[in-house]
Amino acid sequence: MRPRLRGLILQALKSFRGVCTAHGQLPPPPVHQAVATWEAISLGRQPVPEYFNFAHDVLDVWSQLEKAGHRPTNPAFWWVNDTGAEVKWTFGELGHQSRKAANILVGACDLQPGDRMMLVLPRLPEWWLLSVACMRTGVVMIPGVTQLTEKDLKYRLQASRAKSIVTSDSLAPQVDAISADCPALQTKLLVSDRSRPGWLNFRELMLKASSEHKCMRTKSSDKLVIYFTSGTTGAPKMVEHSQCSYGLGFVASGRRWVALTESDIFWNTTDTGWVKAAWTLFSAWSNGACVFVHELPRADAKAILNILCKFPITTFCCVPTIFRMIVQEDLTRYRFQSLKHCITGGEALNPDVRDKWKCQTGLELHEGYGQSETVVICANPKGSAIKSGSMGRASPPYDVQIVDDEGNILPPGEEGSVAVRIRPTRPFCFFNCYLDNPEKTAASERGDFYITGDRARMDKDGYFWFLGRNDDVINSSSYRIGPVEVESVLAEHPAVLESAVVSSPDPIRGEVVKAFVVLSPEYSSHDPEALTRTLQEHVKQMTAPYKYPRKVAFVSELPKTVSGKIQRSILRKQEWGR
Repeated sequence: MRPRLRGLILQALKSFRGVCTAHGQLPPPPVHQAVATWEAISLGRQPVPEYFNFAHDVLDVWSQLEKAGHRPTNPAFWWVNDTGAEVKWTFGELGHQSRKAANILVGACDLQPGDRMMLVLPRLPEWWLLSVACMRTGVVMIPGVTQLTEKDLKYRLQASRAKSIVTSDSLAPQVDAISADCPALQTKLLVSDRSRPGWLNFRELMLKASSEHKCMRTKSSDKLVIYFTSGTTGAPKMVEHSQCSYGLGFVASGRRWVALTESDIFWNTTDTGWVKAAWTLFSAWSNGACVFVHELPRADAKAILNILCKFPITTFCCVPTIFRMIVQEDLTRYRFQSLKHCITGGEALNPDVRDKWKCQTGLELHEGYGQSETVVICANPKGSAIKSGSMGRASPPYDVQIVDDEGNILPPGEEGSVAVRIRPTRPFCFFNCYLDNPEKTAASERGDFYITGDRARMDKDGYFWFLGRNDDVINSSSYRIGPVEVESVLAEHPAVLESAVVSSPDPIRGEVVKAFVVLSPEYSSHDPEALTRTLQEHVKQMTAPYKYPRKVAFVSELPKTVSGKIQRSILRKQEWGR
């Protein structure tokens, strides 16, 4: 049985502290030794330990290094909002607070290792605190976006069989409305300054919670997190990751692509419900960097630019959609205080956006590519040559190839499916499965490869060039939207006989949802503009608002196969002019 990773690192550090220079002084801080160990595992150069827990084996190590004076004085976590409120935690303070939160999960919430907790919060400090508390207790967290409706929440709670949910005032009424239909749900935890009947108040419980807590001894293969991800057919699927796949899988990309060190302050504008919030947490904290968070109620280009000027943020990440908004501003008017490295991902980056950003700021934009099922698949690391329009080269430890329909590797220049080799050895930094869906898991594999569902080509230098989706999933402003989800909601309106939903080009968002609708006979004479607004509002009310069709076309019929299946591909090609 292998010893725990933290013990190995602390033993190495203890040995290091015994080494003195000729003048009796300690050498430079040994922080790099801890990171080097984690990075070697992340790159596949050392075996994954049998036992691993990110809170115990990484965060608590940084806390000890910090206490010994071997880390810069910048915080581990820094949260602000527009009203001037501010929260700063060192790694030691993060450990203290997260142990109190862990005691709430195992005490008041009565959660056991392996139990599932749905975590639906806006950008509040408690989201990060509870994420670490879940790690300490072995509770499996299920993040969700705050735009989820009653229908979305009900489906996710029933499918995941979550025993607890954490949310804020805005979503508590929706949870109350459907909780009776979710038999597995036992406790509801409210992050608020107010109380609510039937709910435990997290902030009140934190005031009296003990900070003494023994971290759960989790295996590397134990479950850590479940994400719901949209697909082309049916409801969103559950993607399950292990303690090590996320906990160790982002060390190398955090060091190379995100280029983080112990002195950096990293701001990613992503919503807490998306995987990039977890990517940021694990990338930053495994490298000893600070996670910066602004409450940022909405994505506003001027607000973002002003924040970059006001705070000493060194590393910045947002989706290409936001960069498209930002480059419309006169960037020469802004003086960034400390910004030195910028990354983006979640959708394709237009070369003109990169050029405009670099021309006006002098900073390069480093694009990366990955999925909910993976860590970073391809990236343009800092210091590497960038080919504008490319999503970079394969990110280790992945072996990334372009394959044909039979799983055969294609030569450079040929279009095919982006695939990650999983045989004979499956990368540790990979999802376990689509939970409760072995058919979907099996369908994602072809020969020796996992098939991402994306089309691309690879050039002779190993750079990958994104071409589009194999399937019909719509990627609008980095929000993945399954067409069936929108079509199902539209079908609930009496005006809709049938519909087909596809992506449509948009200069700002890259692509948006467009619905082709065949009307019921009794609605055929209604005013098209008024009916468009009615259907848009209907979708906003029935599902997460970001899914609503920004474009609607009324048609007499939809293209179908001989068997009667709607051919979305024909409509999509029509929209994109191919």
